[in-house]
Amino acid sequence: MIHSLSEALAKRGYESLTEVQNAVTAEGLENADLLVSAQTGSGKTVGFGLAIAPTILDNERFGPAAAPLALIIAPTRELALQVKRELQWLYGEAGVRLASCVGGMDMREERRTLSRGAHIVVATPGRLRDHIMRRSIDLGDIRAVVLDEADEMLDLGFREDLEFILEAAPTERRTLMFSATVPKMIANLARNFQRDAIRISTKDERKQHADIEYRALNVAPRDGENAIINLLRFYEAKNALVFCNTRAMVNRLTTRFSNRGFSVVALSGELSQNERSHALQAMRDGRARVCVATDVAARGIDLPNLELVIHADLPSNSETLLHRSGRTGRAGRKGVSALVVEPKARRKAERLLGGAKVKAEWSAPPNAADVQARDDERLMENPSWNEAVEEAERATVDALIERFSPEQLAVAFLRVYSQGQSAPEELGDAGAAPAPRGKFGPGVWFSINVGRKDNAEARWLLPMICRSGDLSKDDIGAIRIQPAETFVEILKTSVDGFMKTLGPKMLLEAGVKITLLDKAPDLGKSDGPYKGKKRKPRHEEPRREERRETAPTDKKKSKFSEAIPSKKRPKKPADKNKGKRRKPNLKSKG
Repeated sequence: MIHSLSEALAKRGYESLTEVQNAVTAEGLENADLLVSAQTGSGKTVGFGLAIAPTILDNERFGPAAAPLALIIAPTRELALQVKRELQWLYGEAGVRLASCVGGMDMREERRTLSRGAHIVVATPGRLRDHIMRRSIDLGDIRAVVLDEADEMLDLGFREDLEFILEAAPTERRTLMFSATVPKMIANLARNFQRDAIRISTKDERKQHADIEYRALNVAPRDGENAIINLLRFYEAKNALVFCNTRAMVNRLTTRFSNRGFSVVALSGELSQNERSHALQAMRDGRARVCVATDVAARGIDLPNLELVIHADLPSNSETLLHRSGRTGRAGRKGVSALVVEPKARRKAERLLGGAKVKAEWSAPPNAADVQARDDERLMENPSWNEAVEEAERATVDALIERFSPEQLAVAFLRVYSQGQSAPEELGDAGAAPAPRGKFGPGVWFSINVGRKDNAEARWLLPMICRSGDLSKDDIGAIRIQPAETFVEILKTSVDGFMKTLGPKMLLEAGVKITLLDKAPDLGKSDGPYKGKKRKPRHEEPRREERRETAPTDKKKSKFSEAIPSKKRPKKPADKNKGKRRKPNLKSKG
């Protein structure tokens, strides 16, 4: 191994190489193209850094930076920047100059960096293609091209970009492809752009996710979010990643976790690159412990202390399940992947686990007693119990012992310890039949500024109120829809928390405002939605042609249209053959 790289590994604490690192640096592969299948977290970034070193380093150190010698292409900006950080320390002793070309960053600054010269360029496919087409990068000296997470790049639709880049690079080069799996598309790409590639398959691929404990949790209907809170409290992981399928769910859970005292950040496609970078840095330096993310936003991110992955929404397929779970259990560390499964989703969860070829332990989620017991264990196992009293603490310790009894000290310590913890949730029995709703307790009435003229319906008002005010359906009493407004009754004991969650503006969603009433509304006997609307006898109703002629041509758009679900039917595709004369069938019938 090159001396400058071995020094860098020693400083980083490497005592031995991982399996994939040993495989790609084996004797005789210095000039070969490689097709490597290895899982994320197996050390492949350092692996391909070591593999291309004999190709791009003529001596122990790099010469002056000019046109790049190597291209590293990754599917996402987070992964590309992560690769850049890894190669920076690996090649630091060799005097490397690195440049990145990733979407979401200032392209003019990237062009200036490239003009000053770089030995290695780390890029995402789309942005690199832009630079090539604008002639802001010179590929004439490229000796090695690495495709990291090649299968993921093809899944994201970068096939044309990759083919364009590989065709633009010199033919006399090494091409290394790293992929978790090798489907047909990857095999075709390798056949077209590699020369007699050597296939390397590590045990990590054959026995994937061996360091991940899979748990499938049977959760009572509509108890999923409470179960997630208990999971976070039970494990108290240094870093936890909660996956959702939509941005709306990300925003909802982020708000709820923040209200419950968790240090939480969000990752979704609507955030800028700067916001995403700040969120990830907060996770890495300990300012945040929980990250709520969508699949697209979390692609390629690496959190070294990630111990827990929670699937708040089940993924769409088994590959996504493996990809999500693969964020933990990396580089020999243990991790937990927990699926939150309501009764109606049980079969889907079993299908996902079967397709991923992983076995999960089916159980109930931690309840309040389980969380409390785990807190007690952590308290007793705290290393502070065995540490000596420091001199600066002696005066305060002596004063406490003199003034309070051992029981008082223990109780006070326990209470202070508990104050820093979010209270666990009481969970329902997933297997029990839903209990009949009892008599609704004392309630407080509110008015909402939408009514029948705004197409208001209880079926979308109820979830909106619950979603915006962090309530359950059991906190909602009567809902009375009037022509211009709607009255809703909320359990008196839940009103303070409801109003605190909404904030001073008292907005449920876009344009929908709720107002506290000082007394119950006078509904009388006229609150029925169809009062006074008597249908005419059929023979008195206008014919269809007459109704069409007298129908209004311009419907007024409701000012609450953003919050009100659309009722429009999908438009049927136009018949391309409508009005065309059919061609005669000239085939003989013989």
